[in-house]
Amino acid sequence: MNYFKTTVLMAGLMGLCMAVGYALGGAPAMLIALIIGGFMNFFAYFFSDKIALMTMRAQQIQRQDDRELWDTVEGLCQKWEMPMPKVYISPAAAPNAFATGRNPKHSAVCVTAGLREMLNRNELAGVIAHELGHVKNRDILISTIAAVVAGAITYLAHMAQWAMLFGGGRRSDDDEGANPLVMLLVIILAPIAAMLIQLAISRSREYAADRAGAELCGSPKSLARALEKLAAANSRIPLPVSNAQANMFIVTPLTGEQMAGLFMTHPPIQKRIEKLMELEGKI
Repeated sequence: MNYFKTTVLMAGLMGLCMAVGYALGGAPAMLIALIIGGFMNFFAYFFSDKIALMTMRAQQIQRQDDRELWDTVEGLCQKWEMPMPKVYISPAAAPNAFATGRNPKHSAVCVTAGLREMLNRNELAGVIAHELGHVKNRDILISTIAAVVAGAITYLAHMAQWAMLFGGGRRSDDDEGANPLVMLLVIILAPIAAMLIQLAISRSREYAADRAGAELCGSPKSLARALEKLAAANSRIPLPVSNAQANMFIVTPLTGEQMAGLFMTHPPIQKRIEKLMELEGKI
């Protein structure tokens, strides 16, 4: 199912590229937009994980760099009999975590320095188990690509806006140039499309990863406590990422940009905690 969603995302990106190309230069520009869209799809599939890690300035570690973190990841992977992902630490002060990659064999788990300082061993295990739940459920690719696609759509909308401001929307009666109405629609609808892409894939997968993580670490309460701590801290400490990347993290980061409640990519923390506490004693 996630592979189907990934295909739909990539097709949507291609279509939006062509729409922006038409808006900027009419039918002739659609061929150029098609080539650009194809390149963006290729880049998103093979390099979206590297983009996410570079954005966070994450550094790959080995066991000697952080034995507790490494042993936690390794132990949980052995319990699920899954490949060991690469382990990264970001220097960000905001406590958060995410998983990325194309599949379980090409995956990575990243935690921030703020998270390492805040959580105890059991809470850390809950967070890592949640992220490995994303890896096991094979939704790491779609979440990472969704972040790249959402950013690309927003960028294309900005291109159309600047082209319209500087005359890209003008055309004569016998000129097949850009259609100002189409360009205006791109400017208005593209950012909304970017947010809807994330909404379509983010909320349900968080509940699934919470449950999988609770079962893996054997302590829904530890994950619930970790979520509570992380949510409280992230409401105060900004994380230097765009809203387009917010869906990747275990809790919604404070990005410094305004985000309407309707477009929140995560379920409410309290509901996630309630669902986890319902599992306490059943696992």
